[in-house]
Amino acid sequence: MEPLKALLLLSGVLGALAEFCVIPQMDSQLVEKLGQHLLPWMDRISSEQLNPSIYVGLRLSSLQAGTKEDLYLHSLKLDYQQCLVGSASIDDNSDCQTKPSAGHLALYLLALRANCEFIGSQKGNRLVTQLKWFLEDEKKAIGHNHEGHPRTSYYQYSLSILALCVHQKRVHDSVVGKLLYAIEHDHHIPQGHLSVDTEAMAGLAFICLERFIFNPDLRPRITMAIETIREKILKAQTPEGNFGTVYSTPLALQFLMTSPTSGVGLGTACLKARASLQASIQGGAFQNPLMISQLLPVLNHKTYLDLIFPDCQAPRVMLAPAVEDPSPVHIPEVISVTLKVSSVLPPYKQTVFILAGSSLEDVLKMAQNIGGFTYGTQPSLSGPYLTSVLGKEVGDREFWQLLRDPDTPLLQGIADYKPQDGETIELRLVSW
Repeated sequence: MEPLKALLLLSGVLGALAEFCVIPQMDSQLVEKLGQHLLPWMDRISSEQLNPSIYVGLRLSSLQAGTKEDLYLHSLKLDYQQCLVGSASIDDNSDCQTKPSAGHLALYLLALRANCEFIGSQKGNRLVTQLKWFLEDEKKAIGHNHEGHPRTSYYQYSLSILALCVHQKRVHDSVVGKLLYAIEHDHHIPQGHLSVDTEAMAGLAFICLERFIFNPDLRPRITMAIETIREKILKAQTPEGNFGTVYSTPLALQFLMTSPTSGVGLGTACLKARASLQASIQGGAFQNPLMISQLLPVLNHKTYLDLIFPDCQAPRVMLAPAVEDPSPVHIPEVISVTLKVSSVLPPYKQTVFILAGSSLEDVLKMAQNIGGFTYGTQPSLSGPYLTSVLGKEVGDREFWQLLRDPDTPLLQGIADYKPQDGETIELRLVSW
């Protein structure tokens, strides 16, 4: 057999053995409605509401918002450079109202790359330096013997590595080593519960590092970590088709789409996930801008790794604002929702009456207006984050978990979840 023919045959055999995660195209009207949900958020340009993930999601999607995108990126640049450039570290005080977290900064770097911008100026290099400082601080918190934990999370740790890698900035071997060790020994899994989001983000970071490997000695461990993450995510698929939950499925698919395997079942698993996502979209499950911004790239067969070499000239469909439904006006019914808190003494329990379709945040506000109940929040990219209830502040590695009685964790935050009539919602302080 001629050498060229033999090589072609071998390539064909290897290609046949590899199985890919392919997401068939979804109905364009469904995708457009998702994009329309983001348009009102692009008009909110205060520091607390700016969300670079929205810009990244749109740029990697099949949709565009025209000049609104340009204005939004301009607002991001003004806000982030005011808050970050010139500071000694991310934690330093400055004149801006809300200091961006490392996760915000990492997403901002992804947003710049989505506009085909490379970090190269003095201001840009300062941003990179501050993100590297964050990773060094987190590395110290984890400790030399890996007995500690990041001050934030392994999700933000992975996202920060990914953002630097996408800009082809070297990440120190010891920083990568901490994430490798966490994946190899399941140190990132709180209370034994697998976080598919964290696994997927770590996987995306490793695939990027594998492409721009700075230390060949790390390659075998990185390759093994990618395989380990793939196996964990596939095992986490539910009977409905979701990888973990419906909201962690988009990031999981971003990872799986970039990591073909020689095993069997990957293609079928992705098709099943796609069917579940379509049903969830049709059911109105995706309202949160962060979740939508992670989903839109998948529906355009893109991932965060496409930001390594982005195609900023790719044609995209112009979004138009959603048309209001001219359905007849009806008077919403009043429903009852019981709120309880068992993590404080004395325990709290109160039934409040609100309009159907109200959010859990509306329930909390109503309970506070009635009296005997207080709560506090802080802004995050996924919406308001509960920080205190009845004067009880979250401590280190604690959070207020939202549950539907008797013991079902809610998948949405207080601004997105809409209680049904007669439900009991518990706020429970838990450690991780």
